[in-house]
Amino acid sequence: MEYFGVATGLLYLFLEIRQHRAMWAVGILSSLVYVYVFFTAKVYAAMGLNIYNVLISIYGFRLWSLQGRHNGGAAILYMRLTWRFSAVIFPALIAICAFIYYVLDGYTDSPIPLADAIVTGIGIVATWMLARRIMEHWIFWIAADGLSVYMYYALALYPTMLLYLCYTALAFAGYYIWKKKGIETDDAL
Repeated sequence: MEYFGVATGLLYLFLEIRQHRAMWAVGILSSLVYVYVFFTAKVYAAMGLNIYNVLISIYGFRLWSLQGRHNGGAAILYMRLTWRFSAVIFPALIAICAFIYYVLDGYTDSPIPLADAIVTGIGIVATWMLARRIMEHWIFWIAADGLSVYMYYALALYPTMLLYLCYTALAFAGYYIWKKKGIETDDAL
């Protein structure tokens, strides 16, 4: 099951880099697989993140479908994270991570509550930013994916660790491709 999740996860990222809206459907499938994988590994926040990913994928598909009609779907469109918006995102991120850590540490048998909380918090924010086509979501994913490599290594989830190693490298590539081939817009939000 984990290997199937790896395969669909790589396909998802390939489609994300190309801004193909089919990524959202593949993301739903991949997330459902990882709900099971992470539940059995007791990585509860990552499991919860994948439940969230199913819901945000529905939102992202709808939003990208509407945006695709406006620009013909030909170009990679993105917007930049502003200082004003950062003043909301970063305190929210800290609060999300703190809450998740509190729950994991106090109420579960999670073997790595802090790393799980940080990865999940960053993932929640990054996926929302992706749905809104905010360029800096790639930077958030680089951080989350890099920490995930360590986390899944520590849990002996080696295929998933390799997937997140690929995710980290591909997040760098995604940022570069969006920046090089994309068109900055202010109407993504």
